[in-house]
Amino acid sequence: MAAFAGRTTTHEILFIVPENGLLVEVAGLCDIFSRANLALPDSSRLPRYSWKVASTTRKKTIEGSSGLKVMADAHLAELDPTRRWGTVIVTGRGPENTANEAVSDWLRLAARGAARIVSVCAGAFLLAEAGLLDGRRATTHWQRSDELARRHPGVRVDPAPIYTQDGRIFTSGGATAGFDLALSLVERDLGFAVAQEVAKTLVLYLRRPGGQSQFSAALARDAHSDGPIRALQIWILEHLKEDLRVERLARRSAMSPRNFARVFTDAVGTTPARYVEEQRLAAAKRCLENRHGSIDSIAAECGFQNAVNLRRVFQRHLGIGPREYAERFGRI
Repeated sequence: MAAFAGRTTTHEILFIVPENGLLVEVAGLCDIFSRANLALPDSSRLPRYSWKVASTTRKKTIEGSSGLKVMADAHLAELDPTRRWGTVIVTGRGPENTANEAVSDWLRLAARGAARIVSVCAGAFLLAEAGLLDGRRATTHWQRSDELARRHPGVRVDPAPIYTQDGRIFTSGGATAGFDLALSLVERDLGFAVAQEVAKTLVLYLRRPGGQSQFSAALARDAHSDGPIRALQIWILEHLKEDLRVERLARRSAMSPRNFARVFTDAVGTTPARYVEEQRLAAAKRCLENRHGSIDSIAAECGFQNAVNLRRVFQRHLGIGPREYAERFGRI
């Protein structure tokens, strides 16, 4: 792993990597920030990234859930939490549920001066245990969102988005959702062109389709089997901008429209048309929250065809229009 540089033109990142997690998280994020450095011209005055990896135990070797090992640069206890960190990123951890008080205490002190505090997947639990998510909107892996809400009732847990921002605190969903968040941070720091180049080089979506939604989160709430209806739900969420009338969905499911509507409603608990509208609305809300495009472009991307239809659905479900929604809930 790269060491911190002493230049003022460097944005310093500290990765806190607990044992028994998915090491793809720290490896993938390091690759994204590394590619961002390469995308900057030598003459650029924008800060380049440098990073350090810290273990949460006294061992410098961090073992992931797969048995793969990563050598840390330092033990977290060796690092001064009161210095001004650029970005502190806590990656996910394994299935254990016990609080790590030492890590939480360190994060609580570091948050006072850090520019950003970020969690990937179940790393949100360590932020919550430090009290950093109290009163804030946050997300984690959809399979553990109920647990996070139960253990930390002061956190406004939203299981759907790929990532969230509330002030200086950023949280992301499962594993590769951290890649989406990392790209958004690169875009904030270094601009759209650099983030786009990184996404192209690593063959990643700069902004995932489906309105920044953890597709599986919606399925966890709505689907009751692993059968064709669940597969269709995934397909719907990945094709929101297409024609999703009942007749087309029925053909895709090899059923008559009448039989399909009955089977879908029994499995999901709502009609196909209402399900599609709700998912399009959720996608549009997240686009507006993250300020991803104009009202017209969001309407088209989320399947509403035009801004008039988008406004009608917002008024019917929320009592306000999309522009007012963006002003209230959009990130600054």
